[in-house]
Amino acid sequence: MAEIAQAQLRKFTDEIWNDEIVPKLAEYIAIPNKSPSFDPDWEKHGYMEEALQLLVKWAETKLPALGATLSIERLPGRTPLILIEVPGAKNSDTVMLYGHLDKQPEMTGWAEGKGPWIPVLEGDKLYGRGGADDGYAMFGALAALLALKEQNIPHARAVVVIEASEESGSPDLPFYMDALADRIGEVSLVVCLDSGCGDYDRLWLTTSLRGMVGGTLRVDVLEEGVHSGDASGVVPSSFRVLRQLLARVEDIETGVIKGAAFNAAIPAERQKQAKVAAQALGDQVYAKFPFVDGMKPNGTELAELVLNRTWRPALSVTGFAGAPEPVNAGNVLRPFTEAKLSLRVPPTADAKKASAELKRILETDPPYGAKVSYAGEKDGSGWNAPATAPWLEAALEDASHQAWGQPMAMMGEGGSIPFMGMLGEKFPRAQFVVTGVLGPHSNAHGPNEFLHIPTGKRVTETVARVLAAHYER
Repeated sequence: MAEIAQAQLRKFTDEIWNDEIVPKLAEYIAIPNKSPSFDPDWEKHGYMEEALQLLVKWAETKLPALGATLSIERLPGRTPLILIEVPGAKNSDTVMLYGHLDKQPEMTGWAEGKGPWIPVLEGDKLYGRGGADDGYAMFGALAALLALKEQNIPHARAVVVIEASEESGSPDLPFYMDALADRIGEVSLVVCLDSGCGDYDRLWLTTSLRGMVGGTLRVDVLEEGVHSGDASGVVPSSFRVLRQLLARVEDIETGVIKGAAFNAAIPAERQKQAKVAAQALGDQVYAKFPFVDGMKPNGTELAELVLNRTWRPALSVTGFAGAPEPVNAGNVLRPFTEAKLSLRVPPTADAKKASAELKRILETDPPYGAKVSYAGEKDGSGWNAPATAPWLEAALEDASHQAWGQPMAMMGEGGSIPFMGMLGEKFPRAQFVVTGVLGPHSNAHGPNEFLHIPTGKRVTETVARVLAAHYER
């Protein structure tokens, strides 16, 4: 078995990140290539194409060293996809390395001098939208393959898939997976570089992902707004009716979500892993969030908070319509209230059934006969990783010790990666490595998002070691 020289791997990884990847990611951050859900005119605006070409041009400089080929796939009416095919010493076996190049929208609240499309390098952190979620993925994947090449370490055939609709729920990806099935081949290992890490001190393996049910709830009580002094007490507030409807789903005191469709049993193994993760993280389980002074988390037991974030359902109201800014709000009882709902559901819950049940609960027998409508927009089931093979667990443990000097940790993630559930069904015998750079305060989707560069480098080293172990298994 060929041994990887750690000092040489570290030197190669540090140099390619410092000299090439970080500067290119800064260029990438400057491009406002929002996902189609947030920019319906993405094709006309051209930002997605600009970001795609930036990635492609860099990748093309690396193809000769790997003997690889690259194609830009374009299905009618779909966002584009990059497919890189890298031959290996074992071409009957395929590894898929996944990432995406579309981004979330701007969000308010960026610190002075920073912004979603303003790359700012401060110490080990590269600020700006999309560097960590998920611009680095293609660079990290190819860098890992190049690091193996430099040391003549064999690996199996690899395909790098970079899609452009992940932040919209990956609606285009299934069509590409079907269209490219013959070229992708039978996949025995999936490496997804679009997840998080509990801290920056060790390798974190994502073992599960919650699903998501989303939509817009609207409550109408009047044809037009009327004087609140005249109507209040006679006309029920649309906001109060909305609160009543949400209370059918969520306990207002505890945040517990009611209903079998939205809940699932937590496997004993995941409960055990949550305790280990909580012990490793300590107060960072909740302290990583930017609480205002005096605010407390939703509980005190750390392992239970881990499970709250990774396995239990939770409801967020992410947007409102029908209300003016407070400075412009007169004494008017508003005619309607509209709210955007985001309901996270357990990894093993059926999101389609949950979405249908949510609509039924919200629309049935509305209070006071108000006009209530719920329009579901998103539903994506979560993912629970299959049992980790002994060879892979050993490789990941070794990678964590070599790269970080610490044992690895396993934990579910509260967000969704629709790709994973789809791949789990398509390749039921595959092993999965789901990891990433989104650690404490990195704030994906929010203001002041950043990429922790040392973690990006260490993740690259990890991928190289996993690919080598996969070949030797």
